[in-house]
Formats: sequence, structure tokens, C-alpha cells
Amino acid sequence: MEWRCAGLGWPEGRPVLRWAGGRVSSLAYGQAVGFRAVGERRCVGARGNACPLRAVVPGRATQARCPECARLDRAFSVAADGVPDDPRTYRVYLAWFGPGMVKVGITAEERGSVRLLEQGAVAFCWLGRGPLMAARRTEELLRAALGVPDRVPYARKRAVRAALPEWGERARELEELYGRAVALEGWAESLERLDFAAVDHAPAFGLAALGGETAGVVRELVVGGSVGGRLVAAAGPDLHLAVPGGAGAYSLLVVDTRVLVGWELVKADVTDGVTVPVAAAGGDGGGAAGGAEQVGLF
Repeated sequence: MEWRCAGLGWPEGRPVLRWAGGRVSSLAYGQAVGFRAVGERRCVGARGNACPLRAVVPGRATQARCPECARLDRAFSVAADGVPDDPRTYRVYLAWFGPGMVKVGITAEERGSVRLLEQGAVAFCWLGRGPLMAARRTEELLRAALGVPDRVPYARKRAVRAALPEWGERARELEELYGRAVALEGWAESLERLDFAAVDHAPAFGLAALGGETAGVVRELVVGGSVGGRLVAAAGPDLHLAVPGGAGAYSLLVVDTRVLVGWELVKADVTDGVTVPVAAAGGDGGGAAGGAEQVGLF
């Protein structure tokens, strides 16, 4: 049975690794995680359809899609305004990643806070709810008026996770921006303003266990390369692992699971360590081989 990675997910506020075919592997903080890449990294297709060419994609790409599947996926993307007549209700939100690091965005109401977990938002609050295009227009208004972006690079998010201010300070920054946002004129008439309520994701991410500097970031797998360590925390697409070093010491390593997508992974011993390329922390940038069929990865 092939275990081809489909990425990190956050159903019910808990991290899981997803696999092609619908299987999932639950992740628990403190558990050992070890895997090795085999074969070739393949395109995951688009809009629920397999890539007809099973194209090979580059190891460092953060989206495991060939150019044709990437174009198809983008063409039907809400983010690219590819579905302007989407009948669902949408919510506008403020997402907080660190001091002075806030973005505005929208997400389908039915998804709840999953989109915020996927982005690694340490805290967030809702601003309003309504039809898609009303939410989109208000998002643009707020972005310009508040001077906040619609995207925050993952390198910046990772850099501050281990030394965040207390919850009270995080909530106060969100509340101040919320007050400015709802006081603005020009909101779409069909968008309902929502009361302020800050939500904390630090417990879901396990951030209290983070400490010290991150040694590096796994942003590429290679054939035969292994990754092994103890799962300390997770946020967005990132797994924070304590990996064994010399003289019984450990160092913290981030695994950007976006670069796992499309690879077939097999079990590896945690003591195998990390034998894939590791970038500096500030940069942003068929079946188990040679053995019995595996029934799980971790």
C-alpha cells in the first residue's frame, strides 16, 4: 500500500497528516516521527482530479502541482475570484501571527477556524459575515485602511513563535485593530458586523513547549532522505521537531510539510536523524521499499 503525502490538516483543531486516498495519521505532541522519501515526487492534480500525466514536480516547490494542474486549480480558486457566484456565506477575519504581524482575510463560514489553523494564526477574531463578493470588497477596504497585508511570509511567522507575548497582549492588539475596522465607513451593505471575540490557537499548536532557537527548516526532500525527531509543536503547515544531536543534545527543526506533499513516504527510525537538505531558519523560501506492507506511518 502506497503512502503518498497529501499535506498537514487541522480537522477539529488537531494536526493530522493526510494521505492520497483519504487516510490520515493523527499527530500528538511528544510522539516520535520518522519517515523517508522514496520514488519520485508526483503532481497531486487539481480540484479533486488526479494529474493525467502523473507529472514529476520539483522537490523545493511548495505546491506539488505541474503547471497545467496549477492553472486549473487557480482558475476555480476563490482567492483568485474564480468563483464569483459562490452561494456560501463568507467571514472576514483578522489573523495575528506576532507583534505587529496581522493580516486580513476571508474564509467560508462552514469551514470555521480551519483556515486560520492552516495559516498558523496564533490568534484571530471575526469581523463580519455575508456573501462572497461583499466579503471580498470589505477585505480590500480594510486592508488599505488599516495598512495590513493579505499575506505574511512563513519565515516571519516561524521567527517569532518561540517568544510570543502573553495572551492579554495578543488579544489587546487584535481588539485595537478590530475597533478601527468596524468604525470604518464603506463596508459592503450586505456584510454583517460581528462582535469582538479573540480566539487563542497557542494551545492547539503546542507553542508553550517551544523554546530556544530553531536550527533550520526542511524545505526539500530527496530520494532516500530521512527525517526523524520528536514532535514538539505544529502550526499551519509546519511541524516543529526536536532532533537528536551530538552528546545527547537536541535541536529544534521545522519541517515545512508543503514540500512533503506528492512524495511517497515510508517509516524511518527516529535515530536515523535528518539526511535531507536543511535551510537556514530565516530563509523562506508504490509501498514500503524492501519490506512488508506498512499499515501506518508513525
